[in-house]
Amino acid sequence: MPRTLLVGSPNSGKSLLFNRLTGLSQKVANFPGITVDVGSGSLQAMPEMQLVDFPGTYSLQAISAEEQVAVDQFEQALTDDDVQQVLCVVDATRLEKSLYFTLQVIRDCQRNGKPVTVLANMIDVLDKHDLEFDVDGLAAALHAPVLPISGRTGRGVEAIVPQLRANATAPDVRDALADSPDAILRGTAHQLAQRFSPRGDVLVRTQTRLDSFFLHSVTGGIAFFIIMYLLFQSIFTWSAPMMDAVEAALGWLASVIVPMIGNDMAQDFTADALFSGIGAFLVFVPQIFVLTFIIGLLEDSGYMARAALICHKPLRVFGLTGKSFIPMLSGVACAIPAIYAARAIDSPRKRLLTYMAIPLMPCSARLPVYTLLIAAFIPSGTALGGLVGWQGLAMFSVYFFGMLCGLIITGI
Repeated sequence: MPRTLLVGSPNSGKSLLFNRLTGLSQKVANFPGITVDVGSGSLQAMPEMQLVDFPGTYSLQAISAEEQVAVDQFEQALTDDDVQQVLCVVDATRLEKSLYFTLQVIRDCQRNGKPVTVLANMIDVLDKHDLEFDVDGLAAALHAPVLPISGRTGRGVEAIVPQLRANATAPDVRDALADSPDAILRGTAHQLAQRFSPRGDVLVRTQTRLDSFFLHSVTGGIAFFIIMYLLFQSIFTWSAPMMDAVEAALGWLASVIVPMIGNDMAQDFTADALFSGIGAFLVFVPQIFVLTFIIGLLEDSGYMARAALICHKPLRVFGLTGKSFIPMLSGVACAIPAIYAARAIDSPRKRLLTYMAIPLMPCSARLPVYTLLIAAFIPSGTALGGLVGWQGLAMFSVYFFGMLCGLIITGI
């Protein structure tokens, strides 16, 4: 089966585009390191073509063992006869982070006779801020077709398959960059970024202001603790109506079903074992849902990457890195995917230490126990004019000191 390679820089929306084109469900989040393995699937609109999703990297000059594996796999794939072409995804809002890698990909593809199509993703963000993007000019400078798309909204995605078919039937392979060394490409990428990066800079200014607040050593740290506190306070405040609804629904269901059972033993089993036993677990499902939902919001907002930078210095004391924060916080929901996500950490030693720390994080399986104990022993009052709830503060303390103990053990 002919194959098309999908490559791009980390956090460029590549996996989201892969999901939209293939109908599969690669994990998507707004921080680097999500794709750590090569994934593949057939295109929905072109079933005879297989799309291969490679892990994101900032350049073909690997700086870690994991990046080296991805680069080696990509370079090897370019020599395969069944690989017809390459799709290279760039973040249209941050061309300076994508163009060097894109030029390297175009150069290596030209050397191997493979056509390249550049996909300028997140074009919807530029439109939202009335920023112009010179698609034709960038295509001429890159010596490759450029398609403006939005993997999130689907805009422009319909033009990808016709371009793939055109490349498959009449490939347009140029050699303008085939002999360019990396040093020349780096300078070219800088010049192109200066020339074609969207201007108006409303988006850049907004992001700069947010970063200056959330990454500041003082305000960033305060914001981090406030956000983490709100995360655990919401477990009580947001989930309470849903928990009451689940409990009421189970009570109503039991009142309807139990009387319909004629046998007394069967009634006792249904009421005391099924509804009481299973219901005791189902009542806490809303809390687990709220916890994982808010963690997902933090991922999609891009705050997780900022929080990782804020936590870098404190985590270094325990032999870890800021990259360890994301899988460790994910371990609060479930340790298994968190351990899988930790594979993106560059250093083998720090990756191993992160593996050791994650099981020590208080996970959602323990959440019902914590909730019962806190509800039993901690009053539901508030302080500071209702801004701080005692139960939420207790839950935050349980998780915080649980994480701290895990870090101390890892540091030892």
